[in-house]
Amino acid sequence: MDKKKVVVIFGGMSSEHEVSCISGATVIGAIDKEKYEPILVGITKDGKWLLTESVESIRDGSWRKSKKRAVISPDTEGVLLVTSEEGTESVKIDVVFPVLHGLFGEDGTIQGLLEMAHIPYVGCGHLSSAVTMDKFFTKVIADSVNVQQAAYVPVRSFELAEMDKVVEKIEKEKEYPVFIKPSNAGSSVGITKAHNRAELIEGLKLAAKHDSKILVEESINGREIECAVFGYMGNAFATGVGEIVAAAEFYDYDAKYNNAASKTIIDPDIPAEKVEEIRDAAVKIYRACDCFGLSRVDFFLERETDRVVFNEINAIPGHTSISMYPMLMEKAGHPMNEYVNQLIEMAYERHDYTKKKHSK
Repeated sequence: MDKKKVVVIFGGMSSEHEVSCISGATVIGAIDKEKYEPILVGITKDGKWLLTESVESIRDGSWRKSKKRAVISPDTEGVLLVTSEEGTESVKIDVVFPVLHGLFGEDGTIQGLLEMAHIPYVGCGHLSSAVTMDKFFTKVIADSVNVQQAAYVPVRSFELAEMDKVVEKIEKEKEYPVFIKPSNAGSSVGITKAHNRAELIEGLKLAAKHDSKILVEESINGREIECAVFGYMGNAFATGVGEIVAAAEFYDYDAKYNNAASKTIIDPDIPAEKVEEIRDAAVKIYRACDCFGLSRVDFFLERETDRVVFNEINAIPGHTSISMYPMLMEKAGHPMNEYVNQLIEMAYERHDYTKKKHSK
């Protein structure tokens, strides 16, 4: 039987490019090579799509020197066009596994391309990817299903032209400290914590460099808790929970990936009823956002009250050596080499269902 060709796409133009490369290499290693033939396509920071031959080239960065360009055609033939000095070759694609974190990968853009090309793909659809990437719209959805979350003030970047008015509005509604978050950014990029007006202004300016929509949230004094969700519709389930113990004041990009003092704790000391509350809320928001395949849902467990507060949802969670999602799935009895291949099968299930629905 011919192996199905799985195009794994990594890298990308977002601030999470390097993390995506590591995640891509990890996922490729878990794919069943007896059933599937992985085709490795990296997207450089400036948007070039390149074909590479090995996981080693991803790990050492040499894939960026590849002379083979490889792009997915948007027509319904479902092909990868590979261009080199020898000419152009068309490779029939069976399924795509996007391992792209952040903008232009996790936000519904590449998912829309794949849907246009009628190619099965792993993970959330274009709409759920877009709304889970956008913290503002995720909050609107969480409100609609009564999931508790941090109170916030929305700000548009154009409003910063009148900074005094913006600051006045925020200070009227929220007490310091507050968190300033760009609506569309991953791995805590562009997020700051402001303890006073000067820090608020600087944080707003930084967030505006990453997105035109900004959230200014109340500060929650809580433990950072994460939960993995897997599956779709009625079959979706949540694992147990893990805890992030950040080396910095909060779990920003540097604390997450560059500070060895940050720790992840699987099965932390949390009352059983609170674990169940977190798991229930994780599945609730996952379904409300119409997620598919996998997502990581993040919460705070408020220290003074034990209140469970939803923070955000990540549609393509990291798969690095310190990433919580694979650790939680492993703890729940689903090792990566099992669930990665199940995700590929799910991609076919969704594609077949969509074809049948459209043929009626």
